[in-house]
Amino acid sequence: MSFAKVAGQRAPDGAFIIGDDGRDFSFGAFWQLAGRLAAALLATGAKPGDRVAVQVDKSVEAVALFYACVRAGLIFLPLNTAYTPSEISYFLGDAEPALFITNRLAPDGIKSLTLDDKGGGTLMQLAAMQGAHFVDATASAETLCAILYTSGTTGKSKGAMLSQGNLFSNAEALVKEWRFTPQDVLIHALPVYHTHGLFVAMNTMFVSGGRMLYRRKFDAGDVVSLIPKATSLMGVPTFYTRLLQRPELTPDLCRNMRLFISGSAPLLADTHRAFEERSGHAILERYGMTETNMNTSNPYIGQRKPGTVGKPLPGIEVRLRDGMIEVKGPNVSRGYWRNEEKTKASFTQDGWFITGDLGSIDEDGYFVISGRGSDLIITGGFNVYPKEIEEKIDAMPGVVECAVIGLPHPDFGEAVTAVVAVEKGAKLDAAAMTATLRETLAAFKVPKNIHFVDELPRNTMGKVQKKVLRETYV
Repeated sequence: MSFAKVAGQRAPDGAFIIGDDGRDFSFGAFWQLAGRLAAALLATGAKPGDRVAVQVDKSVEAVALFYACVRAGLIFLPLNTAYTPSEISYFLGDAEPALFITNRLAPDGIKSLTLDDKGGGTLMQLAAMQGAHFVDATASAETLCAILYTSGTTGKSKGAMLSQGNLFSNAEALVKEWRFTPQDVLIHALPVYHTHGLFVAMNTMFVSGGRMLYRRKFDAGDVVSLIPKATSLMGVPTFYTRLLQRPELTPDLCRNMRLFISGSAPLLADTHRAFEERSGHAILERYGMTETNMNTSNPYIGQRKPGTVGKPLPGIEVRLRDGMIEVKGPNVSRGYWRNEEKTKASFTQDGWFITGDLGSIDEDGYFVISGRGSDLIITGGFNVYPKEIEEKIDAMPGVVECAVIGLPHPDFGEAVTAVVAVEKGAKLDAAAMTATLRETLAAFKVPKNIHFVDELPRNTMGKVQKKVLRETYV
């Protein structure tokens, strides 16, 4: 099965995307849009196997561009809208795309077209000149269809190469595991330059035959108004903390919902419990990454345990080796674009992908993520896993959340350091917090310094940027 075969089986008149800009799309209209865009991309001189870089604001056309690339045999390269011109120059230089689609100023020397968030621009003018029927390029499960650059929390970003088989197999696994059907209505308020909004959300609904309430950005009040019309929501932890601030959030409001899913960043156990108490629904947390899409998930039927990411998805194997999580399956990227050295270093000799994430398995077989291997702190020769300390600080009164990092130290190599986001109006004392931690932690794990802040720095997907914290407090 493939995206094209699924498209051929779907009823063209069925609703697919209900926009917040007054524009709704049936599946047939969306697939035809993807075909016109595919023809337009080829009309610029792009050839199968070429890269198409895209830095545009969210719109139906923006996500249709991915399926256009699939249909044309091109390689889709989505870029974060927050990237600066200097960052964009790096990506364009590394990927060497045949075409750059943007609503910003394009660098000199690269062929470009424009696309705005209302479906306008030179790309759409060119697409309007194409015929309504498009013949899809020949493809297989091995055909490369996307390159997604990693977030670059350490070193330069690397381009993960994803094939049609990687993405389609993962969508099938998620549809099966999360029980999506044509009756589902998903609130889609995620960005579409990242695997979460682009592949997890879009491809799951594409394959399942459901439809989406498509929002250009997340707004808690807007989502509250949509919940009675929907059956599911995919979000990052920030979505749920903001929804908890809305007095309308009640079990009655959520009576038609069957599934709230969280990912892209760790969900605090307190948020999980508070949301279940307020809404009557236990959030389903899962674990994935750019290079693999989704790997594990808490169960649809059964206990969804706070602080865990569940068990491996159908067809995917996950193991621990020396505390590191490794993955094998049809979802795993073939490696990094033009980076054979890093590709080789990212796979074991027996073919498992080394995620770089540290973890453990609890008594019920659920995986628990301890943090990134790069976040491991080695102080005085002892290994310190930040999550163990973070959980204890997070549980203290007056703490919103915290991040534990390692900073250079002349005697110990690294000093355990905590950066704590404080509740509004709360007054915390570093000495008192240190004394409390000493009651349950070995001395080498107790932070040597505690810094208080209003909030922790995050990237656009809600992940705490520990690299920024290290640079700030070094």
